[in-house]
Amino acid sequence: MGKRVAIYARVSTGEQTPDNQLQELRAVAERMDWRVAAEYIDHGISGAKGRDRRPGYDQLYDAIVRREIDLVMAWSVDRLGRSLQQLVALLSDLQSKGVDLYLHQHGIDTTTAAGKAMFQMCGVFAEFERAMIRERVRAGLERARAQGKTLGRPRMPEIVEERIRTARRQGKGIKKIATELGIGVSTVQRVVHGPAPNPAP
Repeated sequence: MGKRVAIYARVSTGEQTPDNQLQELRAVAERMDWRVAAEYIDHGISGAKGRDRRPGYDQLYDAIVRREIDLVMAWSVDRLGRSLQQLVALLSDLQSKGVDLYLHQHGIDTTTAAGKAMFQMCGVFAEFERAMIRERVRAGLERARAQGKTLGRPRMPEIVEERIRTARRQGKGIKKIATELGIGVSTVQRVVHGPAPNPAP
């Protein structure tokens, strides 16, 4: 009998689908004569989140600990996680339980020493990429502040806010006010339910 395989798939947003990941991995399992014992999927969850925030990943971990599977299959290293610490901990747990790992995009198979080394290297690059993104965002914000740009939601002109409050005092509904002024309902709600402006001294 072939290896008992658990397939793990994850997509970061609710609009994405894991179907492509699953189809490819199922096809590989069939070619290798591996038996798919379980499939675990996390929808709309970032790989940066911990195990407690990823129910599919948590179930996969339980199956590993209980030795219910012989091999974990995933599309790529970043499907499993984006934290180097998290990835290395997973690899350590897989090794301690005698469970192998197959990563389709990277051609990694941890039954070999080269596969183990490559997996750790991929984890390093995943963490490096994430750190670079954070650094670029931070630099962009600092550059914007240095140029005097206001960050966050643009301030609405006071005259528009006053017209919203006046219309509201007249008993008009939020949707009606939004239509009359040609602005969004959420904008009207923010003014109506937000703190009133400080009175002039």
